[in-house]
Amino acid sequence: MSRHMDLVQRLKDSVLRGRGATAPALRQAAAARAAEVAGLPPGEAAGEIPADLWSYVETIGRHAYRITEEDIAALRQAGWSEDEIFEVSISAAVGAGMSRLERGLAALRGGTR
Repeated sequence: MSRHMDLVQRLKDSVLRGRGATAPALRQAAAARAAEVAGLPPGEAAGEIPADLWSYVETIGRHAYRITEEDIAALRQAGWSEDEIFEVSISAAVGAGMSRLERGLAALRGGTR
């Protein structure tokens, strides 16, 4: 299991702390918020989520399948580039996914999270 968790940590580090079009603080905040709405207790966000991204990040955390072309168009209209939208999307997906993974592993161990 350790090998897999090492790979998971490398993924998280790459997505949330690597170079990109957005600041790592924004990506970390998006991941933290999506993880929270997906079921993890509130964590420390590294930065603020701009108001025009807030609903988008929360939707990814709760129901990513509900994101529409109109949502993406609205973010482009607000001035976000394709690369920035992609990075925020992936960051939020990683946060939500990690929340679900942690809850699943806790259930397998017989606990709750």
